[in-house]
Amino acid sequence: MARPVTMFTGQWADLPLEELAHKCSDFGYDGLELACWGDHFEVDRAMAEDDYCAKRRELLEKYDLQVFAISGHLVGQAVLDNIDARHQSILPPYVWGDGDGAGVNARAAEELMNTARAAQKLGVDVVNGFTGSSIWHLLYSFPPVTTEMVDAGFNLLAERFNPILDVFAECGVKFALEVHPTEIAFDLYTAERAIEALDGREEFGFNFDPSHLIWQGVDPVEFIRAFGDRIYHVHMKDCIVTLDGRSGILASHLNFGDPRRGWDFRSLGRGGVNFEEIIRALNDCGYDGPLSVEWEDSGMDRDHGAAEACEFVRQIDFEPSGRSFDSSFDKEEQ
Repeated sequence: MARPVTMFTGQWADLPLEELAHKCSDFGYDGLELACWGDHFEVDRAMAEDDYCAKRRELLEKYDLQVFAISGHLVGQAVLDNIDARHQSILPPYVWGDGDGAGVNARAAEELMNTARAAQKLGVDVVNGFTGSSIWHLLYSFPPVTTEMVDAGFNLLAERFNPILDVFAECGVKFALEVHPTEIAFDLYTAERAIEALDGREEFGFNFDPSHLIWQGVDPVEFIRAFGDRIYHVHMKDCIVTLDGRSGILASHLNFGDPRRGWDFRSLGRGGVNFEEIIRALNDCGYDGPLSVEWEDSGMDRDHGAAEACEFVRQIDFEPSGRSFDSSFDKEEQ
């Protein structure tokens, strides 16, 4: 059976959930990956209102849509980050509070724990998200960065996320980190370090997204091969590298959509990601969960892109073979 094709609602949070559900049903999607912002899935209401989760499911069912995962990306970012004014725009007021960094970190951790509890109430077993990073600013080693400074960042991951993961374990929910620049894990080696820092606990895995790897020069297929048993969810998202001798990978402080950038996100099938090999690698590691479109393309109308992306995923996905192509030559033992 083909994997369900879902839409991540994070880039559509300006629309009420019912309006988006109607659109995505018309586009041909099987379900939605609900963002925990806008009105799509509100963690505080899920915790406070006995019927909130049932009503969310009823709304989706009205449009023949399923839900397999929710997204706590924004609040997760504030768990490890060094907090500054940017975070106010991505956090609920009750998490931001007075903006004091330590308080924001603590409230974000508690909100992520509640997100696991809310996921359990909704009946899903994966929360996708970010961790943030206290050491992202140390990426380039000048002034010189010591080993101890980097170690401290991964130690902080263990200190803050082990209590969070304890709640995930109690709820029977997995946390799927989207390996991504500005997170504690942003490539293959830092993902290995994150797993080691958390002593390999199975509650912690990955929301695989090739678009954040390819522009760094990391082969997304190699990531799947390395962490196949920890791929808990998959984002389908494309990206293109457009280095022209003037632009660079660090993007020159130019915003997404600026044609001078050295890379940018593209609608599925219109970038440089080799989705054929990704599907083959996912088949090899036994992943049978949803393929969730995270649609971002500053140069394309999003309704057009979302409909096109749904069809693209259906065309590119296929089941693994249950037999060798030349098995017809095998002879039964007499």
